[in-house]
Amino acid sequence: MNHPDAYSPHKNSSPAREWLLAVLSSLGVALAIVAPFFWLANPSGHDIAFHASSWLDAAAQWKEGILFPRWTEWANYGYGEPRFIFYPPISWILGGALITLLPIKAVVGTYVVLAQTLAGTSAYALVRKFASRGAALAGAACFAANPDALLVIYVRSDYAELLAIAFYPLLILATLQLCGLFAKQGTKDVKYVMCFALTFAAIWLTNAPAAVIASYSAVLLLAWAAVAQRSWKPAVRGAAGIGLGLGLAAFYWIPAAYEQRWVKITQALSTGLAPRENFLFTTIADADHNHFNRVASAMALLTMFFIVVFALRAWQKIRAAREFAIDAELRKLWMLLVLLAAAASLLMVKITLPLWAILPKLRFVQFPWRWMSMLAVVFSAFAAWGLTRQKRSWLWLGAVFVLLAGSAVYLGKNTWWDADDFPSMQYEVQLGHGFEGTDEYDPLGDDHLDLAKEQPRARFVDGVPDSDRAQITVRVWTAERRLLDVQTQQPERLALRLLDYPAWRVTVNGEPIQPGHLHGVRAIVVPLPAGHSVVRATFTRTMDRTIGGLVSTASLLILGFLWFRLSIGSAATHRT
Repeated sequence: MNHPDAYSPHKNSSPAREWLLAVLSSLGVALAIVAPFFWLANPSGHDIAFHASSWLDAAAQWKEGILFPRWTEWANYGYGEPRFIFYPPISWILGGALITLLPIKAVVGTYVVLAQTLAGTSAYALVRKFASRGAALAGAACFAANPDALLVIYVRSDYAELLAIAFYPLLILATLQLCGLFAKQGTKDVKYVMCFALTFAAIWLTNAPAAVIASYSAVLLLAWAAVAQRSWKPAVRGAAGIGLGLGLAAFYWIPAAYEQRWVKITQALSTGLAPRENFLFTTIADADHNHFNRVASAMALLTMFFIVVFALRAWQKIRAAREFAIDAELRKLWMLLVLLAAAASLLMVKITLPLWAILPKLRFVQFPWRWMSMLAVVFSAFAAWGLTRQKRSWLWLGAVFVLLAGSAVYLGKNTWWDADDFPSMQYEVQLGHGFEGTDEYDPLGDDHLDLAKEQPRARFVDGVPDSDRAQITVRVWTAERRLLDVQTQQPERLALRLLDYPAWRVTVNGEPIQPGHLHGVRAIVVPLPAGHSVVRATFTRTMDRTIGGLVSTASLLILGFLWFRLSIGSAATHRT
């Protein structure tokens, strides 16, 4: 779909140079966003402690030789929790890598720059399909600095969501290609299915709420295209892409889905976190919640305003381009983008509360204003479209960035800046104190708020006997393996600084045992006979993790086979 005038590349443009320019411009916007970090330190947003602790824990486990952590060792002040089973891996792997490679105070800013550079480049890949090069660069910049991204960076600190949203434009592009738009003549459908599957899997492996939003958005566009075209092709292609994408991500989501029965996952929807309390401008009996909801709602309205302005401008361009055969394709694109924006906007208002209760897993998005992230994609697309061959486009773009810069200043004044979040948490881990756990990942039967802080790795429950009569020697103590030698003259009960979870297997002298628990919590208590005992606790691979790994391996093999077939076909075509 290439417009013969406004949408075709410059004849002398080099693809490599064009993409380099897109990356550099996105990098420039990202650096502008983090510029305040240099004199104000890092924004200390809502989720800063959660992500800081995850990154630090992952980096610490790599030093222990655990390449893919599953148990979070330092959560609950060293008692641990199964956080890495349930939280997608890409963001904490990237964060852990940055902590390993960079000074601790540079980690957050670097992460944001990487995420927003990817976001802008991703948006460029989408909007360059229907906008001129200059307008596409403007659209990419708009996405890198969109109101939702600014809200996440300055106030929320939800870095996994920020990274997942960076893939959204690529997913929408792949979805549109499955719908028949931007499809090159002679290109096989399987190529677009593969592109969709890879992007879809990347989002699922980065942030679960963002993945739910992405899933519903893709299904909506594919269903609309199938109805409008009176063809099953978009639905069949989409189903294949979704199936392959979920297969690639199965090593994460199958254990996460199965093991929810072992934790208090519904705590993710506790007071203040449920959808009914977070529609636009909703108030509850919590002043801080209400203040933030007003801020988030204002950012959503600003994004909607941008969409309306540039969508109308894009429609004017369509009407002015009727002499081109491409007109029907432009109308389809415009309609799909408007449909997506309308659905996302409606889901942010309370009238759609029944849908949040009915549609599968939608409630785990938690905050309806999170749909603003999908509005940001539509905003960047319409902005690029509206600015293509626009007289005085620099005035339009200037007005947009004045509003975005004003939003950034406003958000910066409505957050807390703190240089010590990461260093202080790193210090607590180094001291062996650990950090607070997460409500929804607390094992059933436990109350992690009652776990005592600064506990030894192992102690006798009924007091500490005379050292001549009892000794505890810790031989191995890593995130997934604990090995202790215990010598007693009478039967004792040994309490480990470790929460019980079905994946843990505890043995005494090689014999499996069913551990007991401390009163009110699920800290493991091991009954010991008199004499010498070898106590071993191992975090094992459960059947659901094995099944998830096999499904992902099979999906990866299918993807490799499809790529090989395409390569062979492409080579044969070139030879002929």
